[in-house]
Amino acid sequence: MRIKDKNDKDVDIPVKITVGDIRRVLDLKDKDEDLIIGSERLCKGFWLRMGYIGFVNDQGYTKSKFCRPYKFLVHCVIHALGHRKGAYDEASDYIMNIISSIVLNRPYNISQVIFNHMLDNIKGEKYVQYPRFMQMLIDDQVQNLSKDDSDELPLDHMENETLKHLVVYRGVKKENEPKHRQKFAAIKKPNYVAPEGDKWRHDNSGSNDETKRMQPLVYKKTRWWFVKEERSRKRTPKVTTPKVVIKGKTKNQESPERYTEEEITT
Repeated sequence: MRIKDKNDKDVDIPVKITVGDIRRVLDLKDKDEDLIIGSERLCKGFWLRMGYIGFVNDQGYTKSKFCRPYKFLVHCVIHALGHRKGAYDEASDYIMNIISSIVLNRPYNISQVIFNHMLDNIKGEKYVQYPRFMQMLIDDQVQNLSKDDSDELPLDHMENETLKHLVVYRGVKKENEPKHRQKFAAIKKPNYVAPEGDKWRHDNSGSNDETKRMQPLVYKKTRWWFVKEERSRKRTPKVTTPKVVIKGKTKNQESPERYTEEEITT
C-alpha cells in the first residue's frame, strides 16, 4: 500500500497477510486442522431441522424460507461473509457450512475460508470482499495510519423497527410463512456438544425428524460439495502429434478444494 512519509512523499509499504494473521486479528479461535468443508448431508439435514421449508435439492437455500429469528441469523452471516454478486437472499454452500458449524458447535476453520476468498478477490474474478477485515489487518501492520473521517461508514444497530424490514424477504405466500422454530443446539445451550459423524441431531432429540425430507437428496458437484472420482490406473502414454495451442487460451480448471498457505500482498 502507499502512504505519505514525514516529508509528505509517497512511500510503498508491503502488507503481507496469512491465515495466521486473520485468525489472530479477528480472534476467531479456530485451528489449521479444523474442517473447511462439512458433509453436504449434514448441512442440508441441519438446515431442514432449522426450519427451512424449501426442497432439499433447491439450487440455493434462501433466508426467505425461514421463520424470522433464523431468517435474521442467515441474513447476518450472508452480509458479513457473503459475496457481492447476486442477491443477498441466497446462502451459498460455504455459508451453509459456516452456519451449520456455528449452531452445532462444531470446529470450523473460518480463517482459512476468509483467506481463500481473499485470494480469489486478488488473483481471479472479483467475487468476495471483506473491506472491514482488510482494514483491521492493515491497521495491525501499519501503525499510526492516517484516516479520513469522511471515508467511515456509519453503522446502526438492528432494532425492532429495522428487524421488520426482513419481512420483504418472502419466498412464499404470507399464509404459508414458516412457523416459529424454537431455539436448539448451541443457540439454546452455549456448551452444546455436537453429534458425532455427519449427524445433525442426537439420537434422543425430541424435535421433528427430517429423515423423510432428506430421502430425495441428490449430491452436488461444486467447489464445496463434490464427488471424488476413483483414480484410473496409469497407462503407458501413447505417442501423439503435438497440437498447436493459441497463445492466451487456457483450459478451464476446477477450483482446488483448498488453497495452500501463501501470503496476500497489497
